[in-house]
Amino acid sequence: MPRRPRLRTVLVSVCSMVALAACGSGETTAPAGAPPDGTVTVTNCGAPAEFPAPASRMFVNDGNLISMVLAIGAQDRVAAVSSIQRDADTLRRHYGAPAVDGLHDVSPQSYPGRETVLAQRPDVMVAGWNYGYAEDDGLTPNWLRAQGIAPYVLTESCRSGDTGARGIVDPWTALRDDLTNLGTITGREAEARKVVDDISARLAALRQAPQAGTPPTIFLFDSGTDTVYSSGRFGAPQGIITAAGGRNALDDVADTWTSVSWERIAASRPDAFLFVDYPPQSYSEKVAVLRARDGIKDLPAVQQNRFLNLPYGLWTSGPLNIDAAEQVRKALEGWGLVPPSALQPAFDDTAP
Repeated sequence: MPRRPRLRTVLVSVCSMVALAACGSGETTAPAGAPPDGTVTVTNCGAPAEFPAPASRMFVNDGNLISMVLAIGAQDRVAAVSSIQRDADTLRRHYGAPAVDGLHDVSPQSYPGRETVLAQRPDVMVAGWNYGYAEDDGLTPNWLRAQGIAPYVLTESCRSGDTGARGIVDPWTALRDDLTNLGTITGREAEARKVVDDISARLAALRQAPQAGTPPTIFLFDSGTDTVYSSGRFGAPQGIITAAGGRNALDDVADTWTSVSWERIAASRPDAFLFVDYPPQSYSEKVAVLRARDGIKDLPAVQQNRFLNLPYGLWTSGPLNIDAAEQVRKALEGWGLVPPSALQPAFDDTAP
């Protein structure tokens, strides 16, 4: 995941070899070895980054990044994937079993180590800070460059400043940038444009739907005991909740995925709780935690069972975020928190 503990403007040009800029980490080491004859430069984490054109042996980590590749039809450019198992059923439902089951899965339940990545001989790795990249594991964009592998960094995870906080643009912009960039890197520009246009049209429909006079406050509950893991204004849930007609309870937190106190949750008095269906804490266990917690158990949202549980792959930055927004909208309508509309989600991903 956008890592809790370890379960978990596109500029395009064909150019000669230049030093690849590090994404949000202060790294500046140039890649080892000569580049392929064709290269392309895109803006990633606010800096120019060079890739083979087109990439032909990508290593893609985590279900949301895999969904981007599937959405633009670039699975034939993928040598291997990792950390897909928890999202496999969701991806099959949206992109079809043949596309998902045809991927070479080398580390289904966990993030890969450096040896696993090298064994696949990738020309590009697609991952993110706390979505596979981490200093403590030594699997970083800088290390990849030293091996002659071009690293792409999930825009939602780009670091801002020296604090380690993630996020540099709003979530929908981050998603559009990634889809467009990956389309350029894989030679699927037209397909990426179609996906971006579809997301934009569906977002417009959500925003044109009748809105509540005061948007309901929504809390995204990933997991929690002593503290709660949730998401601030740069995380995908911010974009999802806002598009659905709500207000993220943590919209003042300048980060993506982060932990907050129970006191913070109680003070926000959320009108509903949304859950990330993600181990090791089950949906029923999360509900039980809410029902047992002083200051939380008496909230109307808990008393009236205003809970919606959606898979991990819908909450982390990726093309399925628009499906999450549509499904959250209908849940808010069902709870009477926003006016009814004629919108109908394209999928039902509700997890039991």
